[in-house]
Parts: sequence; structure tokens; C-alpha cells
Amino acid sequence: MKSFFKNKAIASGLFMMVFYQIIMIGIFMSGYSAVPKNIDKLSVAIVNEDQQYGKKFVQQLGQELPFHVLTYNNLETARKKLEDRDIYLIMHIPQDFTQKLNVQDQQVKLDYYINQSNPATTNSTVQNVVSQLTAKISAELQTSSIEGVLQNMKMPAAQSKEIAEGIVDKVSSNVVITNPQPAGMSNQMAPMFLTMASYVGAMIYSMMSVGALNQLKGKLGKWKAFLSLQGVNVILSLTAPLFGLGIYFSIHSYSAGTFTHMWLLHALELFTAIQFTSIPCLLMGQGGMLLNLPLMLVQTIASGAVLPQVMMPGVFKAVSHVSLMYYTVQLDYNTLFGGGRTAGLLLGLGLITLLALLVNAVIHYFKAYTAMSKDAAPQPLFM
Repeated sequence: MKSFFKNKAIASGLFMMVFYQIIMIGIFMSGYSAVPKNIDKLSVAIVNEDQQYGKKFVQQLGQELPFHVLTYNNLETARKKLEDRDIYLIMHIPQDFTQKLNVQDQQVKLDYYINQSNPATTNSTVQNVVSQLTAKISAELQTSSIEGVLQNMKMPAAQSKEIAEGIVDKVSSNVVITNPQPAGMSNQMAPMFLTMASYVGAMIYSMMSVGALNQLKGKLGKWKAFLSLQGVNVILSLTAPLFGLGIYFSIHSYSAGTFTHMWLLHALELFTAIQFTSIPCLLMGQGGMLLNLPLMLVQTIASGAVLPQVMMPGVFKAVSHVSLMYYTVQLDYNTLFGGGRTAGLLLGLGLITLLALLVNAVIHYFKAYTAMSKDAAPQPLFM
């Protein structure tokens, strides 16, 4: 046993075991502490078309609900914001809200709009918001408060009391789901799992490919080796995602067009991930894994697959703007279920790709190399 404990490989393995525990537990505990602490960051919208009781009701909700409440006059504007994930719930108060409250045997319907093309955490939260709003409405529409409102509208006391007594059960809710997700946790988590599978594979591959680059650049020439490696990266990025996507699409039925879009998206993601994770490897060799591991874990939270961007703690929110996993996950949601801002998300992912490729080229430019004879064999990557 002493011989093993003195072995450098065992010491390195022990270091990695402790190191991974520290970064994983530390990052995940700090990141997911946002639930439910930052739930007040979620934006919900109220579209009010009733200028009588509806107006008073909106004022009360804005003060009492534990969410960021926005008001809109136009339902279509709010629905566009919902599609773009700028807001996560819409409550629509119709124009005839007060009028129907005044008429017996008439029921008022409040519409709630939920965009399900979001993380499971967000969807469950907004469902709870609907329940809270419904409970709040029931509380507000108790006999005493309604009676006072109707009297303030110059309605005789006897008539307002009669109407108020039958008003509590007059309000019903109608939940309208946009971009519904197929049933099953596997569908809800698919954007995260598909993205992480490609990213982790790219992280391991980049360490090996940089080793191969260092071996071959002396034989092939500095820039020929670099450009040849990028050609290999393109080919592998186009072919490797087919395996994971093939498994997912064989279980869940989507159209051929959806499969094609997902394939091209994850080909771009894989190429971007290779470029991004190659930066630490070019700078630090195999030690680059010590930087790539925490970067991957941070992006797991910053991807928006579990927490919406608005709820993320400050560091993770900042990282999400430059995280290739964030853009890929959001594009996966759009492709599989629906959503807005696809062009902007693609542009963001494309800019990260170009920037990472440029940084790799600059690092490679400044890295010294020794020319080798064409007949010389490269040294093995791992001794």
C-alpha cells in the first residue's frame, strides 16, 4: 500500500477527487441558492382592460404579490414578451370584468398565459403564481370588499349587498399554454442533457487534440497543423452529435425538420465548445482541465436549463451572456418547443465561436515549436 500512496498517479487522482468535490459543491450550492430566494425577480404581467374594479385590483396586486409585476394595455405586446421569455406569466382582465360582476348568473373569466418553453423550475413556479393569483382574487372578492367597491360606484347599498353575496364564485380562471412541452421529465431536461453531452465530450477531446497538435506541428508546419486540426474539428462536429441526437429522437418523435435543425445547432455548439475548451489546454497543457472543469460547472447553472437568467445570482447571470451553453440551451427550447429571439441567440453563439477560434489562433501564433523531420514519428500523448 505504501508504494501506491507514494505513486504520483495516485497522488494526482486524490487531488482530482478533492478538487472536483470542492468546485462542484461550492459552485452548485452558491448557484442554486437562488431558489426560492430570487423568485421575486420573475416578471409577471397584468393586462387590464377594465378601468373600474379591474384598475383597483391591479394596484392591489402590484403591491402585494412577491413578484416583479408589470402592467400592459395591449395583450399582443405582452404575449410577444412572453414568447421572448422577458416575462413568464400574463394575467388578462377583460374589459367587461366589472360589468359582469354586476350581473347575476354571469361568470367572469380571467385568462392566464404561460409559455412552457422554459425550465421546469420556471414552469412550476408560474403554476404556483396562478394558484396564488386565484387565491388572491377569491380573497379580494369577499362580500365586504366588493360591497364597498360597488357602493363607491354610487350603487345603492341594498343592491350592492345583494350583488356582493353572489359574487365570490363568479370568477373562473382559464390557463392558456403556449409552446407546450411533451410529457415526461426527459423532454423537459433534453436541452440541458444534449448540450452537456456535447460540451463534456468537447472538453475531453480538446485536451487530446491539443496534444496531437503539439506533436504534429513540428512535422507538418505550424499553421498547416493548426488549419488541418480545424478541418478535423469541423468534420467531427458534424458527425459526433448524430449519435446522441439519434438516441433522443429514436425515443421521442419529432419531425425530420426538427432533427435537422437540432443536428446543425449541436454541430455548431460542439465546434464552439472545442474551440472554447481548447484555450486552457493551449495555455496550460493537460493542466487546462483544472480550469475547464469549473468553467463547465459554472455554465451548467448559467445555461438557464434549471434557473431562468433573471433569477441567477450575479456571477452566473454575467457568465450566461458569454456562455455557449446558455445560447445552445435556449435555442434547443426554441427548436423543440418554440420561443422567440432565435436570430439573436444564434448570433450570440456565432460570436462566441469566432472569438474562441481567434483566441486559439493568437495563442498558437505565440507558441514556439521545433521543426521535425517528415519521417520522424510523433511522441505519444500520454506516457
